[in-house]
Amino acid sequence: MSASRFIKCVTVGDGAVGKTCMLISYTSNTFPTDYVPTVFDNFSANVVVDGSTVNLGLWDTAGQEDYNRLRPLSYRGADVFILAFSLISKASYENVAKKWIPELRHYAPGVPIILVGTKLVAIDVMAASDTTKARIIFMAVMILLTLRSLNSSKYLVHLEDPEMIWNYVLAVVAFSDKAGPHIRFHLSADLRDDKQFFIDHPGAVPITTAQGEELRKLIGSPAYIECSSKTQQNVKAVFDAAIKVVLQPPKQKKKKKKAQKGCSIL
Repeated sequence: MSASRFIKCVTVGDGAVGKTCMLISYTSNTFPTDYVPTVFDNFSANVVVDGSTVNLGLWDTAGQEDYNRLRPLSYRGADVFILAFSLISKASYENVAKKWIPELRHYAPGVPIILVGTKLVAIDVMAASDTTKARIIFMAVMILLTLRSLNSSKYLVHLEDPEMIWNYVLAVVAFSDKAGPHIRFHLSADLRDDKQFFIDHPGAVPITTAQGEELRKLIGSPAYIECSSKTQQNVKAVFDAAIKVVLQPPKQKKKKKKAQKGCSIL
């Protein structure tokens, strides 16, 4: 029996965009709520994609400038890069082309890059105590059962996709001096649609899917994927895409040769 092919996959991107959380979410099927290490320990495991078994090795890197000299040491022998930016950070989005592509092209020319937008969904309720979680879920169920007759301004409910309601009941307990304690529910899978989030976080700027696709074309990436480490939405798709681009690299378009005009001697 032949050994599985080894694929070295290295994640890069600005600090605090969620690279380490994405790796932890993928390898453990959980989201870290307590301590998140600066750099994830190297990980290796057999993965099956489209019937092919590969030994996937994952390397994490720190995006801060303090690691600029050490970080490229991880690039040696890389088969594919996962270049991440935050969907709520314009700076991390702009640094893809300004910082990361020049760095990767310098140290690892020709290695494919999968572009990833992180932090698609934020679940604030995960940080709450078990008792609070139980109360929030109970209130969510009660509100959802009476949505048709609910006309209170104290509740903000988005029903963008009814089938995803039970998967994305995102609750935040908020308090107001005028209205008193109330619960605000986000039934939207996309954090970029939450206007209140951007009011609460003035420095955050949403990056649209169209902008992500535009960036993908600009840097020549074969794939662009938006994911959430908290809900694991599209996390597996990120690494599947990384494996596929190595096993089945896109065919390069052949440049048409211009026909040379022949010279004739009369």
